[in-house]
Amino acid sequence: MSPAGRSVLITGTSSGLGEACALHMSRVGFHVIAGVRRPEDGERLQRAATGRFTPVIMDVTDEKSVQAAVHEVTELTGAAGLWALVNNAGIAVTAPLECVPMELMHRQLDINVIGQLQVTQGFLPLLRAGAGRIVNISSGLGNVALPFLGAYAASQFAKEAISDTLRRELAPQAIPVVVIQPGAVLTPLWGKMAEEGNRVLDSVPGPVQELYRHPFQQFMKDNETSAGASSTTPDDVARVVFRALVAQRPKTRYTVGRDAAGSRVLSRLMPDRALDRIFGGSSALTHLRS
Repeated sequence: MSPAGRSVLITGTSSGLGEACALHMSRVGFHVIAGVRRPEDGERLQRAATGRFTPVIMDVTDEKSVQAAVHEVTELTGAAGLWALVNNAGIAVTAPLECVPMELMHRQLDINVIGQLQVTQGFLPLLRAGAGRIVNISSGLGNVALPFLGAYAASQFAKEAISDTLRRELAPQAIPVVVIQPGAVLTPLWGKMAEEGNRVLDSVPGPVQELYRHPFQQFMKDNETSAGASSTTPDDVARVVFRALVAQRPKTRYTVGRDAAGSRVLSRLMPDRALDRIFGGSSALTHLRS
């Protein structure tokens, strides 16, 4: 299936996986509509792109912003509609669940879950017009929840449920819904996760800090090392997204990296107590890759 003449909207393209996907899709011939929150990010990406590339300002948590983006994309694509929506925008809250402030938990779910659904609802008419498809970027943590990543895992499990439901509801309309599950990829997100987790710990009473500080810091250190040792890159994820976009009959799920594939297998085959023993330690990603 040729990308020529087809428009793809990708959210969260300012950095990391979203940026890699947007630039890759522009190289292979799609018209990329790149969702960004700041004009300067859109301008930078447009300079780096090699094909037809249109930045669109969109905050996935803001209904008015999403509706304005829907109007703009409708004007851009006309009767051809959208070939694909790639829901990539997301954040990762990292801290012991006992310590996570509700404000942060709301933000985690607002961006990764509610925002994703809001964008999907807004663009479904354009996807129908374009005989298009939905690609949701999830994670291996949509299969197995790890210590200190409970808030993020909760959002990924929710994404998986939303994707399954949408796939079944939209099947009669011939709109495929695909999940991409990347494993650990070393992006700037890791540093932000550690910084935010330490700020959260700083805000709780001293005795609670003492319970979690060392295991949390060890977890982040070990798993950032594991992510750095991973052979999976943002470009690997972009290539798998491309496969999902051009396949005549795409799979329902694609995993990227040994750890993502491992988490899926373990979640299906192993009892809870066995998983608890494996992931109760600090080097969780190392176990998934082995």
